[in-house]
Amino acid sequence: MASTFQELFTKTSWADAASAIRRTTGRDVERALDRSGTGGLEDFIALVSPAASGYLEPMAKLSHEITRRRFGDVVRLFAPMYLSNECNNICDYCGFSLTNDTPRKTLTPVEILAEAGALREQGFEHVLLVTGEHSRSVGCNYLADALRLLRPHFANLSMEVQPLCVKEYESLVAEGLHAVLVYQETYNPESYSFHHPKGRKRDMAWRLETPDRLGAAGIRKIGLGCLYGLTPDWRTDAFFSALHLDYLERRFWRSTFSMSFPRLRPHEGEARPEAFLSDSDLVQLICAFRIFDHELELSLSTRESPVFRDNAFRIGITTMSTGSSTEPGGYANADGEKNLEQFSISDERSPAEFSAMVSASGYEPVWKDWDFSYDCFSPDESSSSEPCSLQLAG
Repeated sequence: MASTFQELFTKTSWADAASAIRRTTGRDVERALDRSGTGGLEDFIALVSPAASGYLEPMAKLSHEITRRRFGDVVRLFAPMYLSNECNNICDYCGFSLTNDTPRKTLTPVEILAEAGALREQGFEHVLLVTGEHSRSVGCNYLADALRLLRPHFANLSMEVQPLCVKEYESLVAEGLHAVLVYQETYNPESYSFHHPKGRKRDMAWRLETPDRLGAAGIRKIGLGCLYGLTPDWRTDAFFSALHLDYLERRFWRSTFSMSFPRLRPHEGEARPEAFLSDSDLVQLICAFRIFDHELELSLSTRESPVFRDNAFRIGITTMSTGSSTEPGGYANADGEKNLEQFSISDERSPAEFSAMVSASGYEPVWKDWDFSYDCFSPDESSSSEPCSLQLAG
């Protein structure tokens, strides 16, 4: 097995993968469906191929059955909390990009607690902390302070921030960090270089190996994903996401994993999408990942329309954000000017409205799916009856 994903990545040809996807036949798709995805990456190639677009109904049916069998009729809810929009990178698709003429803001401790209060009033127990990539303004010390502030108020704390080193991740895990999302954006080297002309994020290898560092640090959950629209061949991008997931699950088997499916949305510094995923394309993508990996958490954000989201959890999505604000301070200052956001959302329903829709559909909205008391048992001690020392926050 490769020692890092970067090693495996460099040995895997984009052209060969794209060719294998194009060569897929209907019989290959039928075989993958018959095996319920147990054929691994070979089945994934079939299910994400153009040939599979004619099999959406049986794919959706199988994906629904697998999801209900593994996760039940539940939808986990979370909210992103944007701590800062300061960023040193130039990314032509992002509202936080350094070159955008956008007001910059990093929340103070008082403002972080105000955001926490606004989210707790709406019932949230799980928050995803989001920042731009600015090593001085929102470095590891800032993130650790934010975790210490928020841990008494939420059961589950996740992050989507700049890539860090192993020791930094270990220090944040000690502060209560549960999960880290690190989207590769695209696995195509040419597209990656084009869309990231400046900043630390330009180093594709550093970003590719971030999940390796997360696994080495003992993070409980690692989140992956592409930003679909950055690369013309979205199907091959999806294959490399699956390849990355397969590698990580084999090497860091104590961690759990999630996959997200963002499509390019309007933002400051508009970049024209190089691929347009239709709703049926996105359905195929979601079903392909569910059939490929029955244990995988599949997440969908408020980038998507209410109509699409109202049906997404029936075909495989298990975790969804709701009532989202994509600007620092956007919850406590909900009536303020929307000039700090990262991207425009599509589903603007309140958490209460969305939760009511989920319940009316016969599913249970889950606000709390983790508790810090579980942290008393490390993965290496899961078979022991002796609890570790519980560090109470506050």
